[in-house]
Amino acid sequence: MKIRILLISFLLIVTYSCKKETPAVSSLVNYQGDESFSVIFGSTIVGHLKTHTAGDTIEIDYDYKNNGRGPTMIETIVLNTSGYPVQWDITGNTTFGNAVDEHFTLNGTLASWIDATGSDSTLVDQPKMYVNQSGSPYAAILTARLLLKSKDQTASVLPGGSLKLTEMETLNVAVDSSSVALTTYALSGADMNPSYFIMDDEQRLFAVISPRFVIVREGFESKEKELRAYAEKYSAERFESLQKEYAHDYGKKVRVSNVNIFDPNTLSLTGPSSVLVEGDRIVSVDAADAAGDDEVVIDGAGGTLVAGMYEMHAHTGDEGGLLNVLAGVTSFRDMGNDNTVLKDLVDKINSGVLAGPRIHALGFIEGKSDYSANNGIVVSSEAEALAAVDSYHDKGYYGVKLYNSMNGDWAPAIVKKAHGYGMFVCGHVPAFATGNDMLRAGFDEMTHINQTMLQWVLQPGEDTRTLLRLTALKRLPGVDLNSPEVQETMDLFVQNKVAIDPTLAIHEVLMKSRNGEVWEGTKDFVDHMPPNAQRDYKVALAQIETPEDDVAYREAYEKIVETLKMMKEKGIFLVPGTDLGGSFFYHRELELYQQLGYTPAELVKLATYDMAQYLGDDDLGSIAPGKLADFFLVPGNPVEDIKAIKTISMVSRGGTIYYPSEVYPAFGIEPFTKMPEVKDSEK
Repeated sequence: MKIRILLISFLLIVTYSCKKETPAVSSLVNYQGDESFSVIFGSTIVGHLKTHTAGDTIEIDYDYKNNGRGPTMIETIVLNTSGYPVQWDITGNTTFGNAVDEHFTLNGTLASWIDATGSDSTLVDQPKMYVNQSGSPYAAILTARLLLKSKDQTASVLPGGSLKLTEMETLNVAVDSSSVALTTYALSGADMNPSYFIMDDEQRLFAVISPRFVIVREGFESKEKELRAYAEKYSAERFESLQKEYAHDYGKKVRVSNVNIFDPNTLSLTGPSSVLVEGDRIVSVDAADAAGDDEVVIDGAGGTLVAGMYEMHAHTGDEGGLLNVLAGVTSFRDMGNDNTVLKDLVDKINSGVLAGPRIHALGFIEGKSDYSANNGIVVSSEAEALAAVDSYHDKGYYGVKLYNSMNGDWAPAIVKKAHGYGMFVCGHVPAFATGNDMLRAGFDEMTHINQTMLQWVLQPGEDTRTLLRLTALKRLPGVDLNSPEVQETMDLFVQNKVAIDPTLAIHEVLMKSRNGEVWEGTKDFVDHMPPNAQRDYKVALAQIETPEDDVAYREAYEKIVETLKMMKEKGIFLVPGTDLGGSFFYHRELELYQQLGYTPAELVKLATYDMAQYLGDDDLGSIAPGKLADFFLVPGNPVEDIKAIKTISMVSRGGTIYYPSEVYPAFGIEPFTKMPEVKDSEK
């Protein structure tokens, strides 16, 4: 009996051993160990991305600080044998301090995730890549490995939509004796524009590249400018292609018929009219049904024609140029940029290679510190700051903008130097200085309303080069606007005739956005956006830690509105800009100004004619014979409802015609209105 039992046990062991499968090989078997990357802005290393891979698990440490702010993220990703994530945990803080606690799991056919917008789940018949909300750019390489095995390098992803991988080109990068064979890729589908990264021939990440910054493998930091140039080239090629496809240069006179024209002098609409354009100029304003020989006729269908608007707080990039034109923003004031990149952009826009607004450039001057914004010219002394003014004057900049790490004691000399050239001066309030100091130094305009108001709540020695310049706004509800301190500031504005660029829309986002709630300012367009953009518009910027924080930030926003209303009543000139990229947010900026006492008609005038006068653009700002043909067409009447500017059917930028409904699908945006009827009369 014992022998029989032993024999059966032996046979069971043998049978089990024969049937037992070989352990599955991890998809990360070739990528074990550590990787390290440097984050670089403006040739300055500002942080790191580090990974540790063991078995199926990747640990990621991502942290950088530029301009006193940046994300801090820790990630843990577990992949299955096919390379799909089955667990993804992300914790840390976003650029503006909002806490991140994001999780994804794939358990059999059930995919579940929790992010700042809430929680959700879905059943899947096969694994899918998860597009994280707050993680590091390292996800690009994991996505690429999967897409390279997919048909047409395209696949649907979670939470929704699809991604496509496009090979751009191959290259070799050498440092000393190390040479690496690389391939650059574009990853598109999640957002309005592709992202770009570089992979080596072992399918390891080498770099993530953009026109603004680079994340590059440790040891290759010296190649930052060269790598960034690839991103600049790819982005430019994309937008040059869009310009060729969608910019209509008809080569003959263009007439926009049957329209009502906004007149800034009367704050009203004209009767039915037509506008004739030849080249880049308006030739005549005629009867609604006027016609001539050999004209392209765009039927305005009784809509409203408005002169092109001015985004007065822009940081120009090719990605935002076309979107702003489509939004009726045909002029920019650039408030600080990479000077070489900006010059190249201006040249391409002016030559018609790229679509974009006309640009008035302010030269960015920043002081050198651990918190520097690595942009424009960074200086270490007053002499260097004055030399920067000389440089910007010689290059044709119309003014300069001072920034956070600048020594406030240098401001009077900088202003004197700039004013001697007839240059404009504005900026942030340098750390440890006050808004009143800058008003007395001779600033022509103050930038961001919080920069002026902080002096009413800060304690001596508090450092506004950090996120304190935003988080301290929680203290604003206690400010008495009728106090001598506040009124002293108001009097300095009035006496010195200083304007304010309040960027109200970005303060609305900062102080009123909450995780899981659609940003108030995006509600009119969020449903038209691609999946990731919709998701982004449901995430708070600031960290709202307690119910008291929630109330404090909301009341702080109301205090800002009260302050701006008081400024308007005192005759202080308000300059509309967003620092949010313009476009749809520029429409929101104007819409918010109604709280300050502006009528819709006054806002249209402010955005067009008043800004043209402010910048000395005599050929812009209104629709009249001889002026440049910058204008846009809306079906509605913005004199009655400012929201009408959000539904644009046609834009002329110097006689080049764009139809937003034709272009928006290239950005994954659902059009807002129909394209007008266009007839080409050949007689």
